[in-house]
Amino acid sequence: MKRWLWLSLIVFLLDQATKWLVMASLAPFEVIELIPNLNLTLAFNTGAAFSFLADAGGWQRWGLAALALVISSVLAAWLLRLRADERTMAVALALIIGGAVGNLVDRVVLGHVIDFIQVYLPWIPFALFNPWPAFNVADSTISLGVVILLVHTLFFDTGPDRPAMKA
Repeated sequence: MKRWLWLSLIVFLLDQATKWLVMASLAPFEVIELIPNLNLTLAFNTGAAFSFLADAGGWQRWGLAALALVISSVLAAWLLRLRADERTMAVALALIIGGAVGNLVDRVVLGHVIDFIQVYLPWIPFALFNPWPAFNVADSTISLGVVILLVHTLFFDTGPDRPAMKA
């Protein structure tokens, strides 16, 4: 299943290209409205998701980088062990790996992750999520890969010890 690593490479390249394009085009925290409720804004995240650990004092750069490296390696090993008919799992793992490596490179090279997609969710009444914390292509593909992985595992996985779920 190593042939699915091409998807990881495409995700990585798209992630890095969009980050550098935004870095070259926007000043930090400048906001450009693309459509209602969707903006481009350049932000830097020294922490993990939702800026978790952003103020941890600096150790998080290398701690989160090491964690991303370990997780990416484990997922790559899992991907390489999949059977040829496990394409959905391969796509999910490849998306997660590509996104994780994209953010890993930012963290190691720059000391922070470049975020630039900002979404407003007006139907959510919590100010904490309006706007939604900025994210990037890597974050999006990681999230998509996790959703695919969960849906496939919960509803379609018919491994040797598991019967298919019936609706």
